[in-house]
Amino acid sequence: MGAFDEQLDIATKLKVARGTSLVIVSTKAGSMTPVAETKIRKAFQESLVVEFDPDMDIEKLVAPSAKVVVAGGDGTIEWVVRRLVETKHPLGIISLGTFNNFAKSLRLPKTVDAAIRVIKQGKPTPITLGRVNGHVFLEAAAIGLFGEAIGAGEAAKDRAFGDFAQAARRVFEARPFKYELTEDIRGYGTAMSLVFSNTSSIGSQLPVGDNTPEDPYLELSLHSGWGRGEIVKRALARAIPSRVGYRGIGQLFKFRRVEVKTTPSVSVYADSSKVSRTPATITAELSALKVILPR
Repeated sequence: MGAFDEQLDIATKLKVARGTSLVIVSTKAGSMTPVAETKIRKAFQESLVVEFDPDMDIEKLVAPSAKVVVAGGDGTIEWVVRRLVETKHPLGIISLGTFNNFAKSLRLPKTVDAAIRVIKQGKPTPITLGRVNGHVFLEAAAIGLFGEAIGAGEAAKDRAFGDFAQAARRVFEARPFKYELTEDIRGYGTAMSLVFSNTSSIGSQLPVGDNTPEDPYLELSLHSGWGRGEIVKRALARAIPSRVGYRGIGQLFKFRRVEVKTTPSVSVYADSSKVSRTPATITAELSALKVILPR
């Protein structure tokens, strides 16, 4: 039994047994305030409200088809979605992070009051999620330098300086690679990075495409014409927000499934986490999970 399980009191267990909706609150989210938290707790006072804990077992806290609400930043929202991706829970999102790329791509409101109204009055809607070598991603999968730079940006943002030093070394050691694409997209060439996006922006709202998770496909952007400096500058914007204007993304390719082989083998990232190396299979999948969106 984990520490989180030990915290479940009798009242909590009764609420779970009655099928009450679950509200997960991250008090460490970038835009969370005492006022915002008070509004959320009042709006969902009949629900079971818990503080986000990465050790929690959501299925122990909620009935199989009960509503789940998450109030937090991109990291908390991604954590919850990944654990509910194969379930039929309606999911409400109150985006309280710094950048909120996933919520913005779904046209979810920016204010707490409006987000609460959507959760109470909106429509549960299936969304598209990406999967790369079996790992779910909400925003984007990246192969090569762009992924390495995003990993370095995450380490810098989290002040994990040991991890940042290792990630920075991988950034500067990255080299162009040859790639071959098959399935929905067929082609070959040389690039520093390939990005497969599910949202229109990632990191600190830097644009990567025109996509939204309401679309049934993903988008590929080829970073063959970008230099190392531009790729790193774009990706590190996640850690170092900038107002610098970037040139256009370039040609975008829509797809449902693509196979990628590279020479040599290079790192593969799902959102900000390194998950494997090439070869890679990237797919767009309609989730069983339904997100509550504006009607």
